[in-house]
Amino acid sequence: WTKEEYQKFAEEMMDKPISYYAFQMLYWTGIREGELLALTPADFDFERGTVKISKTYQRLKGKDVITSPKTKKSNRTIQMPDFLCEEMQEFFKMQYGLKKKDRIFTINKSYLHREMDRGAEAAGVKRIRIHDLRHSHISLLIDMGFSAVAIADRVGHESIEITYRYAHLFPSKQKEMASKLDDLNKGA
Repeated sequence: WTKEEYQKFAEEMMDKPISYYAFQMLYWTGIREGELLALTPADFDFERGTVKISKTYQRLKGKDVITSPKTKKSNRTIQMPDFLCEEMQEFFKMQYGLKKKDRIFTINKSYLHREMDRGAEAAGVKRIRIHDLRHSHISLLIDMGFSAVAIADRVGHESIEITYRYAHLFPSKQKEMASKLDDLNKGA
C-alpha cells in the first residue's frame, strides 16, 4: 500500500484499539507478524524510542510458542518514530495489569487476517497480505531515499540481496540521481 492507502485503512481500525496499534506497529516499523505477536512491554524503551526484536510467536500443535527470530539479523533494535512511541505508550496505559514479560498483542494471526479484510473493505483499498505491510514499509523507505543497506538493517534482512528484490522500486530514484549528477556537473 501507499502511505495514503495505509492511512485510510488505519482510520477504519481505530474502533478496535488492539487492531489499530498492531497494524501501526506492522506498517511503521516493518516487523514481521510473528515478531509483533511476541512483543512484551520489556521490549520497548520509550526513553530511547526503540523496540527490540528478539523473538517470534507461533502457534504449534495448539500451543503458543515463543522462539528465536527467523534469522540472526532478525535480532535487532528498531528506532520508532516519535508518534508511534506516544501511541504505544497510550496503548500500554489502556492495558490492565500488563506486566513486563506479558505479550502485548494477545491475538492470533487469524484475528489479524479478519481485521485486515474488515479494514480494507471499509477503507475501499485493495486487500493485501499482512506480510505486505512489511513490503509497504520497505517501499516507503526506498521512496524516502534510504539506502538498501540501511533498510536491510532496519527490517532484519539476512543479506542485502533480499532488500534488492525491491529494486523495481528504486528506478523512481534513478531520474532524481541523474538530475542531481547533472546539477553537480554544471556546478549548480
